[in-house]
Amino acid sequence: MGKQVKMSWQTRQNWLIDTAVFIGAVLSILTGIYFLFLPSGGYEGGRNPAYSFTLLFGRTTWDDLHTWGGILMIIAVVVHFAIHWAWVKRMSRRVWRGLRGEDARFSSGARVNLVVDAVIGLSFLVTAVSSIYFLFLPTGYQGGRNFGWDPGFLFTRTTWDLIHTWSAVIMIVAVIIHFFIHWRWVVNVTQRFFLSMHKRSTAQI
Repeated sequence: MGKQVKMSWQTRQNWLIDTAVFIGAVLSILTGIYFLFLPSGGYEGGRNPAYSFTLLFGRTTWDDLHTWGGILMIIAVVVHFAIHWAWVKRMSRRVWRGLRGEDARFSSGARVNLVVDAVIGLSFLVTAVSSIYFLFLPTGYQGGRNFGWDPGFLFTRTTWDLIHTWSAVIMIVAVIIHFFIHWRWVVNVTQRFFLSMHKRSTAQI
């Protein structure tokens, strides 16, 4: 018999939440690339030949996948922050003490990790806020013929689109760096997760 692989509930919970974030991110990224290379052309509606271009799915399906992938990611990130809120507060206090010149030592690796996490957090916040703008203004496909096309809330619709796109690009780059830094943890915990599930299922047979 092989050695039983055990995993704490907290680690299993973290893995499941991170996986939900990952799935939501992949859906949002892939569908975002679709709209990046096939710009909505929504302001031109049916007068744009590329508007009705079909790649695997119709445009509405791509839009739905992008929306629900983003919603899944937002919910998972909120849960992630709620679970790790004590850590967030503790690290925030340490960073604040360091900025004030008080004793708050960080290793070079910890500093890099904090910077990457901060970039991910800020870019995610901007991406989420700008996505909420488009979520409540789903009238773009009707273009200028719809009075709700550009309400001019703080910025123009085009500016909101640019903010959403580039904050998402920054977030993707930061997440890739984050994965690179923690790759060993990702591989190790993923292997342990499935091995523990396999052992559990065979034990019940």
